[in-house]
Amino acid sequence: MDAKWLEDFVALAETRSFSRAAELRHITQPAFSRRIQALEAWLGTDLIDRAVYPTRLTAAGETFRPQAIDMLARLDETRAMLRGQRPDARDVIDLAMPHTLSLTFFPAWLSAVERDLGPLSTRLMAVNVHDAVLQLVQGGCDLTLVYHHPRHPVKLDSRYYDMLRLGTESMYPYCRPDAQGAPEFGLPGDPAQTTPFLAYTPNAYLGRIANLILQSAQLRPALVQRFEADMAEGLKAMALAGHGVAFLPESAVRREVEAGQLVCAGSSYTETMDIRVYRARSAADTPAKPVVDALWQYLEDASAMLA
Repeated sequence: MDAKWLEDFVALAETRSFSRAAELRHITQPAFSRRIQALEAWLGTDLIDRAVYPTRLTAAGETFRPQAIDMLARLDETRAMLRGQRPDARDVIDLAMPHTLSLTFFPAWLSAVERDLGPLSTRLMAVNVHDAVLQLVQGGCDLTLVYHHPRHPVKLDSRYYDMLRLGTESMYPYCRPDAQGAPEFGLPGDPAQTTPFLAYTPNAYLGRIANLILQSAQLRPALVQRFEADMAEGLKAMALAGHGVAFLPESAVRREVEAGQLVCAGSSYTETMDIRVYRARSAADTPAKPVVDALWQYLEDASAMLA
């Protein structure tokens, strides 16, 4: 049994909607339904009454719901307890962030911080935006770095979570250049022809920003989806191989653009996101790690100087 199945079931029990719960869990609805079915198979009983609409729990589902919540809480408590017993637990900063930030932003950012604070011991979890926020909420990390756009905000209550803005990231469409150095698949393209499109999976955060760019474009390109992946690195590899155009963070393709391997396919098709860092406010009985407090104070001071 996978703990994610429990989280899926709790989300479904709260929303009473497969599509909404799948969106909250950042997976496709068919994949979400399969995970609910896997949980039901493991338990040996139906949890969802599929004969009615809107979605309703069976009697077994209503009985299991508080048990699932309790099991997840116990897992979180056990994880926190065991992490606290590690010899290095108080000296290591645990961070969660999207894969793209872990590859493009974090290494240089950490180097800049260490030039002022000295070497830091860090432990990184590279996940999607939703799971990075969930890690913070569930106490699985000290800090989470995420993208933020006002149309697709990260909803963390400012009464319980502190936030600092670390920088910005812009997204543009990129593709392989032709022999003359022009984009092979420039946007908006020829209206009489379709442009091969390398897309993110439906619930990927960067996919939502790409959709926002296309929805707000004055000239909508005629795109036909040829490939789908949940990570920018996968789309970049396909763009490098000439399979189409992909919307990618500028920092993720800087080296390839400088080397002439990729070119921007349309500079007007863009959106800019914040890069933000969040931490949970410490309760009196559970103070933050001293090393985390020191880093946060440094970041606050640096932010105040730039304001």
